[in-house]
Amino acid sequence: MAGSSHTIGSFRFYFADQRWEWSEEVARLHGYPPDTMHPTTELLLSHKHPEDRDTVASTLAAAVRDGTAFCSRHRIIDTAGIEHHVLVVGDRLYDDTGATVGTTGYYIDLDVSLNEYRQQVLSETLPGLVDARAGIEQAKGALMLVYGISADQAFGVLQWRSQETNTKLRVLAGKLANALSTLGGGPLQQRTRFDHLLLTVHEHPSH
Repeated sequence: MAGSSHTIGSFRFYFADQRWEWSEEVARLHGYPPDTMHPTTELLLSHKHPEDRDTVASTLAAAVRDGTAFCSRHRIIDTAGIEHHVLVVGDRLYDDTGATVGTTGYYIDLDVSLNEYRQQVLSETLPGLVDARAGIEQAKGALMLVYGISADQAFGVLQWRSQETNTKLRVLAGKLANALSTLGGGPLQQRTRFDHLLLTVHEHPSH
């Protein structure tokens, strides 16, 4: 879809063989042709801004050690030397037995404007979107609060999750809004639970 190709992309990381899988969007965000990309942890960290690299490495190490959801807002530098501000959200990746075998999630390029993308999505989903506006606005507000992103970026995250999970936008937003009351504990616990919720809420029953 126009306006979204370089905005949000997915990744997977397998603990056993330290293997990364990047979507085309994430590869391009780092400056690589997607068909030739075989990312490694060393390569991934080499693209982090020097001031952010140690923090990202620690976040990744904790995710591997504890098998928990995580979120990191930092800067990367692509192959052309261009700096990008990104938000990376990850959650546990399970095998068929339910065992945690890695982490999966997505990148958001926070430097890309989603205004045009948002307007196209709105035109494609009206009028049903109007009836679900309250749930969508609540879900957007939660994303903005938790991740410190703009309204347009929050809308882009919802739309991307809608496409990735083959769930209607208004249904996904409604489920997320309904599930917000289940987040308890301190700020860190709430953020970790929200990371997990965002990546799994499409599996929740509809109310």
